[in-house]
Amino acid sequence: MSEPEPELVEFATKVFNLARAGDTAAVAAYVDAGVPVNLSNDSGDSLLMLAAYHGHPDTVRALLERGADPGQANDRGQTPLAGAVFKHEPEIVRALLDAGADPTTGQPSAAATAAMFGNQDFLAWFAEGDSAG
Repeated sequence: MSEPEPELVEFATKVFNLARAGDTAAVAAYVDAGVPVNLSNDSGDSLLMLAAYHGHPDTVRALLERGADPGQANDRGQTPLAGAVFKHEPEIVRALLDAGADPTTGQPSAAATAAMFGNQDFLAWFAEGDSAG
């Protein structure tokens, strides 16, 4: 497999940086123009993962509205939900749960992360999802 063109790498890096910075309008515009919503970087971090981990709920919601996979794990098995739990981002956790993210998947899972940090609110939300099914 050949190496991607430097211009393509530079462009993708720009889009990842926009997601990391929470530039919702720009990320949404790029996805609307054809950038794959589940694009991931060389570590497997998706646009959604970067927005979730860096605390940008509006960007998270925009990506989810455009079909981003809330359960897409990175190369280390971490999910956007576990990242949001780790960073204690309740608005993002709720958005990901509402989009169907599973708190029991990933390594460590969001549920295990919440338990590790004693976050009873998140654990209660996860339990609500169990009883909603």
